[in-house]
Formats: sequence, structure tokens, C-alpha cells
Amino acid sequence: MNKWKKAGKALLPVILAAAFVFPSYGTREEIDSAKSELSSLEDEKKKTEDTIAQLEALKNDTTAYVKSLDSSLAKISEELEQLSGQISSKEEEIRVTGEELREARVVEEEQYEAMKLRIRYMYENGESSYWDMLFQSQSMSELLNKAEYISKISEYDRNQLDKYVAIKEDIEQKEIRLEQEKAELLTLQESTEAKHASVEQLLSEKEKELKNYESQIANAEAQASQYQAEIAAQEAQIAQMEAELKRQEEEARRKAEAQGQTYKTVSIGDIIFTWPCPASSRITSYFGSREAPTEGASTNHKAVDIGASTGTDIIAAADGQVSIATYSASAGNYIMLNHGGGVTTVYMHCSKLLVSAGESVKKGQVIAKVGSTGYSTGPHLHFGVRVNGTYVDPLQYVSP
Repeated sequence: MNKWKKAGKALLPVILAAAFVFPSYGTREEIDSAKSELSSLEDEKKKTEDTIAQLEALKNDTTAYVKSLDSSLAKISEELEQLSGQISSKEEEIRVTGEELREARVVEEEQYEAMKLRIRYMYENGESSYWDMLFQSQSMSELLNKAEYISKISEYDRNQLDKYVAIKEDIEQKEIRLEQEKAELLTLQESTEAKHASVEQLLSEKEKELKNYESQIANAEAQASQYQAEIAAQEAQIAQMEAELKRQEEEARRKAEAQGQTYKTVSIGDIIFTWPCPASSRITSYFGSREAPTEGASTNHKAVDIGASTGTDIIAAADGQVSIATYSASAGNYIMLNHGGGVTTVYMHCSKLLVSAGESVKKGQVIAKVGSTGYSTGPHLHFGVRVNGTYVDPLQYVSP
């Protein structure tokens, strides 16, 4: 009996020490992951706000251009009205000139017919009638008057005919000029109408662009609002998780101090990992600095990427509890396992998750399938190891 009492006394400190080795059960890791997700949300919101600013600038430029087109269209419409008036006036001038030309031709014809009658009369009666008229004069004065009269009649006929011919020719030239001016106005009207149609079409296209920008802005603003709501929810969750972590740590510390013990966690050296993708040992990207393989991807790679076909098994690298099994824009479908002592492993870009948050898993258990979700250029497993919230190179602890 004393032997068992002595043994019990000897084991008591060990039991008490073990009782106060508190694994974190993923709380710190969950907080870090939530903060990472919050950062991603803030980045996405910033990108969306930048997009909104760019769209607003394009919208403003297009609005100014539409106003300019409206002004141009109004000027062209005014030009068309003026041209239409000028063409109508020119057509009226042509009509009046045509009437004048017809009247001039009638007068010319009448004058010409009168001259023909006098010429025919003189031809039929010969020069005797001319001399008879002169010799019938009773005096020299009468004779001279008759001679002058006959001469003036002939001169008048000639002058009138020349006058009417000149008037007719002037009117004909005026008619030709007016027709040419009308043709030029019609040509100008045709080109102006074509310009009007072109501006109308461009205006219609720009108005459609404007509506498209307004629609994109509305969608982007809705997306930004959604991001803001998610950020607020994430911040609230982080605050709650940090408060809970603080409460748990304080409770654990009080319990340890009450028993005269020191609160501590397990070391990563106590965990033996296995390679998380047994079917592939092909590392496509190592831990550390690199060029971003795709937009949105980090240049500081905090894991190793293992290339494998979509659907390849992903196994738990060690015993643990599933802290997170969800989706994010950057990581895609991903899992975080808590192995105790502030040690966690992450498995990103999965095509399918086979476990849920809160489940316990064993080393070697299939927990997901390789995929290319989130920011990814092809099917692979992004495998990371964290110690007390800080990522470390997985190849320090496990190799293919």
C-alpha cells in the first residue's frame, strides 16, 4: 500500500504538468487566417474601388463627349435648315429666271417677226416703194424727215433685236449659274446629311457606352458594399476570436498558477510529419521570394507548391483537428489543421474538401483532392506549415 502511495506521489507532478500543457486548438491560427482573409477582402475592395474610379473617369469622359456630340448635332441640324432655306430660295430664283427667260424669248421672237415683215415688205415691193415714198414728199424738209424716219426705224429694229438677244443671253447665263449654285447646295446638303447621320450613330453608340459604364459602376458599387459588409463581419469575428483566445489563455494561466505550474505549449519538434501528396514529389514553387505566377498571387511564397493532377489525394501531414475547411477568393478551397502547440498546416487550392471544421483527423487520412481553385495557374497543392502564427519552410520538417 505504501508502495502505491509513494508511486502516486511521484506521478502527481507529472500528471499535473501534463494537465497544464494546453494546445491552442487552432484559435490563434484561426485568428491569423481570419486576418489574412480580412486582408484579402480589403485588397479586393480596394481593387473594386479603383475599378469604380476608373469607370467614373470613363463615364465622365464619355458624358463630356456626348455633350460635345449633342452640340455638334445641333449645329449640323441648324446648317441643314439653313441649306434647305438656301435651296428653296435658289429654286425660287431659278423659277423666276425661267419666267424671265421665257418672256425674253417671246419678245425676241415678236421683234424678229416684225423685222421679218418689214424686210419681206421691202423685198416684195422693191426699192421703188422706198423711193416713191421719198419722191411723194411736198418739200425738201419732208423728204429729209421721211428719209430719217425710215433710217431710224431700221436702226430701232436692229437695236431692239440686239437688246433682246443680249437680255436673253444674260438670262440664260443667270439660269446656268443658278442651276450650278443649286447643284453645289444640294451636294453640300448631301454631305451635311451624311455628317448628321454619322454623328447621330456615334452619339447612339456613346449613349450605349454611357449606360454600360453606369451599369458596371452600379455592379461594382454593389460588390464594394458586399466586401464592406464581409469586412465588417470578419472584423467582428476576429474581435470575438481574440477575446475568446484571451479568455482561454487567462483561464489556463490561472489554473496553472493555482496548481503552481507554468503554462506552456508543445514544440513542433514533437511532431513527425508525412508528405501530404504521396502521388507526387514534384515541387513547382519553393518557400520564399518569387515572381507572382498570376494576378493576385503573393511574391512572398509561404509554402511549397506540389504539382499533381486534379483529383489526386491530399492527406493529413500529422494527427490534428480541422480548424478551417472553407473557400476564399485567393486560397480557393482550403483546409487548416491544428496539431497542437501552436503548430498548424494548410492545404490550399483543393478541388474538393473531404473534412469539416471541428473534425479530428489522423496522419495519412485523405482530407481533400488536388485542384486549381482561387488564385492558381494549374492543379497543385499549396502546402504550408505555421508555428505560433508564423509560416516556416515545410521542407525543414518533411520531404517527399
